[in-house]
Amino acid sequence: MINEIISGKTSGLAADLMRFGLRLLALFYGLCVGVRNAAYDRGWKQIKHVPIPVVSLGNLTAGGTGKTPLAAFVARWFGERGVRVCFISRGYRAGADGLNDEAKVLKALCPGVPHLQCPDRAAAAFVAAEETDGQLLILDDGFQHRRLGRDLDIVLIDASNPWGFDHLLPRGLLREPPTALKRAGLVAITRVDQVTREDVNTIRTRIARIHPECDIVEVDFPATRLIDAGGQTQSIQALTGIRVAAFCGIGNPAAFHASLERLGCDVTAFRVFPDHCDYTPALIEDLDHWSRQLAVDAVMCTQKDLVKIGAGQLADRRLWAVEIGARVVAGAELLDTHLTEILKKIDRNPA
Repeated sequence: MINEIISGKTSGLAADLMRFGLRLLALFYGLCVGVRNAAYDRGWKQIKHVPIPVVSLGNLTAGGTGKTPLAAFVARWFGERGVRVCFISRGYRAGADGLNDEAKVLKALCPGVPHLQCPDRAAAAFVAAEETDGQLLILDDGFQHRRLGRDLDIVLIDASNPWGFDHLLPRGLLREPPTALKRAGLVAITRVDQVTREDVNTIRTRIARIHPECDIVEVDFPATRLIDAGGQTQSIQALTGIRVAAFCGIGNPAAFHASLERLGCDVTAFRVFPDHCDYTPALIEDLDHWSRQLAVDAVMCTQKDLVKIGAGQLADRRLWAVEIGARVVAGAELLDTHLTEILKKIDRNPA
């Protein structure tokens, strides 16, 4: 509902009044963001630096842009070169086990890579640097977390909604004005397969106007396989031609729906829940009842949802998640160049 209002799709006096109120709140939010950034830019607020390199992945907008699969891609890139990596994140809405959904997905995608979650990410970074054998930190969702110094800022822009309706929160989805891209070391335009080439070029042009020297790569997130709660897998081709019911609680549900359709299945029913949805027993029971009423061959969700649900099936049907990977479709050599520069800073033969 709120996205319909902030995007302008909902008309009428009530919607106009709500947008006006949200615009006033966005003005106050923008003032706070500007003061905070100025404090860091002018040295009034101290930036903490750890003794090992830090690579940050973050967004300009609220919602999903694909940070988790790209973080796993970067971690594997360094891991393949013998670097010991550690993830650092805030741990927003972590469960009783101390891990949130992104951490659980990263654990599945990058087995053995430690992940420290703490609201004080600078403190977590020092713990990782001093008390683990990590040689590189990957800061997840770190673009606005300026308190921790970083050696590379990778900013992700979702091609399907690159500028968050061109308004700051809560009137739009922008966490910062687009001019904040001047701090970026590299911009990754994600989900380029879901828009036209003209759309991607328009995004590139705007980035170049803001930060002419910034390198840009293009990324998509291909489905790699199906996976269930028990770790069993199946070929992605198994979805071709079948009827599915799907649900998700992620930042960009439309992208998941589009991905399922591109895989060749018939999405006969689709439910959307809030990002970081808490799948309580009551909600799982409701999903079971919902899927039981549908004439479908399979029930689908994202891996981010599956790691929280833990159920193997709904309504006597196997519950499958789509596991996705990250693929650089343009500018791979630019990403390699930036990551290689970080690699040069790592002491892989400590005394």
